[in-house]
Amino acid sequence: MDQPAAAVVTELPPDFDRWDELLALILRAFAYMEGIIDPPSSAHLLTPENLKHKAKQETGFLAIENGRIVGCVFALERAEDFYVGKLAVEPEHQGQGLGARLLQAVEDLAHQRGKHGIELQTRIELTANQASFARMGFRETGRTAHAGYHRPTSITMRKVVS
Repeated sequence: MDQPAAAVVTELPPDFDRWDELLALILRAFAYMEGIIDPPSSAHLLTPENLKHKAKQETGFLAIENGRIVGCVFALERAEDFYVGKLAVEPEHQGQGLGARLLQAVEDLAHQRGKHGIELQTRIELTANQASFARMGFRETGRTAHAGYHRPTSITMRKVVS
């Protein structure tokens, strides 16, 4: 593992206006999945406008380093937990613990709101991601198939918040 990123993790501010930059980060972070996962990532369906809408429905966190967005995550509050989505870290910052820090921000939010856990999904093909999440305390709770697929395409993982 490289040196920890010096980025500051902060909640997405209400007046955030850098949607194009945020979208570009997500697309760069998810680019390695091209040709590996089937079906393709839903990140390709994102636009600056629907990211802005997502931020109104969910809590977003950013990792900022020297004014540049180098990571993000979104968390949807549900009855018992938070669902984590669009965890993204700049490729050159991956492996430095920044994803774990972003997930810790979601875990802290869940704890503050009295939720019992955080849940995410990762693709079947992304075994390194599955291993990383397991090292952070996530455990597999199920497998699902995208519409039109007769085989599992995603693994659901959950971490209990204490």
